[in-house]
Amino acid sequence: MNIIAYNENHLPDLKKIFLQERRRTFTWVDQSKFKLIDFERETKGESILTAVENDIIIGFISVWMPNNFIHHLYVAEKHQGNGVGTQLLNAVINKIGFPITLKCLENNTQAVHFYTKKGFKQKERGLSGNGGYILFELTD
Repeated sequence: MNIIAYNENHLPDLKKIFLQERRRTFTWVDQSKFKLIDFERETKGESILTAVENDIIIGFISVWMPNNFIHHLYVAEKHQGNGVGTQLLNAVINKIGFPITLKCLENNTQAVHFYTKKGFKQKERGLSGNGGYILFELTD
């Protein structure tokens, strides 16, 4: 597997992963909110790295660089648990350094566990339109 910079050829596959994984993960959210066109709006102006295996896009991470803020990290379901998310996270750390922050919905227990395991610490909690969230920070 390789982690590479986003290019326009990745767009169709990334849009599908973004839609499928949000629908699968955020079961408590009104599913009609999720559209195929959301990817471009949600990642506009962000730095994106993609995970590619055998010429197939299997995941991505997007970062709002002015704040070192991870906005999205998604891995296609059949590739989860194989270290793809860790490699994407490590690639971002190598690119931008510390500190890094992100928000994670509390109901997304799989992601909360992942980030905690990777050393992210809870900085604060809040409430969003989709439920409670945790603001995580990684400082080294």
